[in-house]
Amino acid sequence: MTLCIYFAAPAVWDEYCELLPALLAEAGIAAEVVTEVRDPAAVDYIIYAPSAPLQDFTPFVNCKAVLSLWAGVERIVGNATLTQPLCRMVDTGLTEGMVEWVVGHALRHHLGMDRHIVNPGHVWDPTCPPLARERVVAMLGMGALGTACAEALAALRFQVLGWSRSPKAVAGVECLHGDAGLEAALRRADIVVTLLPKTPETENLLDARRIGWMKPGAVILNPGRGPLIEDAALLAALDAGALGHATLDVFRIEPLPADHPFWTHPRVTVTPHIAADTRPRGAAKVLVENIRRGEAGEALLHLVDRARGY
Repeated sequence: MTLCIYFAAPAVWDEYCELLPALLAEAGIAAEVVTEVRDPAAVDYIIYAPSAPLQDFTPFVNCKAVLSLWAGVERIVGNATLTQPLCRMVDTGLTEGMVEWVVGHALRHHLGMDRHIVNPGHVWDPTCPPLARERVVAMLGMGALGTACAEALAALRFQVLGWSRSPKAVAGVECLHGDAGLEAALRRADIVVTLLPKTPETENLLDARRIGWMKPGAVILNPGRGPLIEDAALLAALDAGALGHATLDVFRIEPLPADHPFWTHPRVTVTPHIAADTRPRGAAKVLVENIRRGEAGEALLHLVDRARGY
């Protein structure tokens, strides 16, 4: 039997049009990959990006799973027409990219690189930074990406606190959870990294009250989701000098509007949602493996929990 796979992410089809069929054939899966559908009932799997035009999944009555190309699924998880199993994207390239961004920006602030790179007065300041083992980094979110980043920072000998909603255990990381754990993490951290999904529970997680728990001069890195931080509260804390800096990769509106105060604030660094990206070769391997599993009756990888929203 030849499977029908609907590639419903037209913006990136050129990146997968040769790669995906080749990997399916290599895995021994007979499949036709299509970008247009005449008979939705004939579709076995949908490959999807939440920004794609497809929004009504009702006609796809025999679809076995919807395989997202994105790690974040907040744009699709609440779609009432989507009753099929939904899998988010977790691939090694995406994880490696996120680890590199987080470690790079954590080291930038830990080492105080800016005062040497931007030094118009040619000030000779030989003050040495503390060692990594004397610096505390809080990782808010201990999913696949957060755990990988926490482990990388711990390998550099940072004191790493990992916070999540429910208890976790990760070697080399002090794991905290719940409301009390969040307060403890924020009060102790020199650098706070937010790597949580956007859910009703995480929106505005860092509001004025919780930002107020942070150490004077502490730094925030947000490669997770823009709505995790209350923008006005963050700007107020930066303006008051309560926080040292915020390096932000994600925003409530993207692209970030040209007149947004983040662009010109002296204590904010903007990166244009580049902390982690889906690399086609790694992503295609994940897609093919999930299709193989689906056909073999095995558990799908990275299945989304609809109740939690991720």
